[in-house]
Parts: sequence; C-alpha cells; structure tokens
Amino acid sequence: MSESSQPAAPASKYCRESRVFKTGRVFPNDINNHQTLFGGKLMSNIDEVASISAMRHCRCSVVTASTDSVDFLSPIRPTDSFCFESFVSWTGRTSIEVFVKVIAENLYSGERTVAATSFLTFVAIGPDGKPAPVPDVIPQTDEEKLVSDLAEERSELRKVRRAASKKLASQLITTKYWE
Repeated sequence: MSESSQPAAPASKYCRESRVFKTGRVFPNDINNHQTLFGGKLMSNIDEVASISAMRHCRCSVVTASTDSVDFLSPIRPTDSFCFESFVSWTGRTSIEVFVKVIAENLYSGERTVAATSFLTFVAIGPDGKPAPVPDVIPQTDEEKLVSDLAEERSELRKVRRAASKKLASQLITTKYWE
C-alpha cells in the first residue's frame, strides 16, 4: 500500500477515554522473602492494565512493543492494597505509549504513596495483521499534561534503545551452550 493510500488516522481522543483503574490486595502467596509484593506480579498487572488502556484508545488489537520503564519507588507490603491507574499518554502513527501509576495504600492507616510508575509502548494491529493508524491523544488534566510533556523525547530514546538492542541481538550466539 502506498503512503498516499494508507488509511487516515482516526479522530483524536482524550487521555481520560483510555483511563483504567484496578485495585488489588497483597496476599501471602504474592510476597517475596523481603515481605513485599513480588516485582513480577506487579509488572504483570502493569502490562494488563496498560494493554486495556491501549485497546480502549484504538479499539483494535494491540501488541506490547516494549516495557520502556518500571520504576519501583517504594515497597508494597502485606498490609497494603495497590491501585493501578493507566492512560494513553502519547501516540505515534501506529504506536501507543501508556503511563501506569501504582498507588499503595496502607489498609490500617489509610496512608497512600506512589509505589511505582511505568511507561509501556504498544502497536495497534489491524484486521489484516499489520500495524494500524491510531488516534492522536489530547491531555487535559495537569497530571496528563505533565506525563505527556516529555513523550516525544521518550519516543526518540525508545528508537535509540531499540536500535542498540537489535545490534546487540545480532551479535549474540544462539548455539546451545553444551555443544
């Protein structure tokens, strides 16, 4: 398909249209030897809510292209609940950046803290299995604007990091170590 015959991107959407909330509680099988929530469990939930935000934004299938960052800022303990809040913070032609904020709440004291933040990138996939155009995103709240302000810079860093990852991968061996 030539550049001029590609489908037009859908109309713009507000960040709030992709917002997702999920609250959970820490149970004994969720904790590590430090008596805090397993990082992998947190990351799995982050990917889940982020993918829902991405699909709400583009209303088609998406694939996770990268987990750009997960910053663990404070531990989540067995006395805490954790709330994930995600929304689309930036879009490219077919890519969607999603911001996820994780808030821990001590269920006894009510104290709340931002326990983690994360940025993930998804690619929209059309019915033909190829990347599909996505709507632009419009931030409205102060927090949405704060998160969106550096999105172009993060996008450029992703491109550099991906190129470096591809270069490294091309130099890695794939033979079985026992051969």
